[in-house]
Amino acid sequence: MPITMTPAAVEEVKFIKTSNQLDDRTFLRVSILGGGCSGMQYALNFDTEFDSAADTSYEFDGVKLATMKKFDPHFDGTQIDFIDDASGRGFAIDNPNFPKSAGCAGCGH
Repeated sequence: MPITMTPAAVEEVKFIKTSNQLDDRTFLRVSILGGGCSGMQYALNFDTEFDSAADTSYEFDGVKLATMKKFDPHFDGTQIDFIDDASGRGFAIDNPNFPKSAGCAGCGH
């Protein structure tokens, strides 16, 4: 499976949906915005428009997640987690297909 979600990420998505009174049609969409010197950039958004011709759908303990099919190869083995510790709180995306820092020529790495 290309994408997985940790139990912490699933629970946080459920909490956000409930807190914001989002209906059952609403799902989490993950997208790749691009890459650069600091690695890939991702977007996590709530969405209600699913296109079965263009999107792939997953479900984790009742939380629906979608991504565009064109991103599937790039997400193989990717894990979405939610971190809440002394260093901060937020979603973390660990994608083994892309290094965390690309070290592009000209960016001082």
